[in-house]
Amino acid sequence: MESLQEFFTQNNNSNIFILAQYIEGHIAANWQTLLQKHNDKLLRAFNKAGDMAYGAYLNFLFRPIYMQLKQVGLYPEPRFPGDFSISREWGNKEETDQQRWMWSIIKSTEGKSLGTIVTITFHDHNQFRIPQKPQIIALAETSKDAVVKALSQLSADFENAREFQVEYEEYLQNQI
Repeated sequence: MESLQEFFTQNNNSNIFILAQYIEGHIAANWQTLLQKHNDKLLRAFNKAGDMAYGAYLNFLFRPIYMQLKQVGLYPEPRFPGDFSISREWGNKEETDQQRWMWSIIKSTEGKSLGTIVTITFHDHNQFRIPQKPQIIALAETSKDAVVKALSQLSADFENAREFQVEYEEYLQNQI
């Protein structure tokens, strides 16, 4: 795969939407290969720590992207795929077809925000399984409120889902 710098040059642009295309290309080329390559490790992680195995998978998937961003003077904040505590998830009642939406703001080393990359991870809570490739959404918005508003306009499921930290606090209160 060509470097991010080459991709930006080829497209005569380095905006958030071109970056999203590059990331989508990387995911399309690597998501299944990484699942196969790290299958045993990820299965052990899921059996030991549950959903944290999906975080390990996403680290494998995004590590090359992080390196490419660094080479062109950009970085994600927070690191890909985003801040778990403000992410949102929904799916079917059996929890075999879940979606988690997380995001990172892309910044230059000078601190200028380029936009936001949203990562949608499809997963299963009953076994380690990623039923389809992760998806990317690019947004020009960079504040949390603006990102939430934009994603709520794109998806009623997102709008109706609660942030993880809110959902978890409610869960803990119901355990008392």
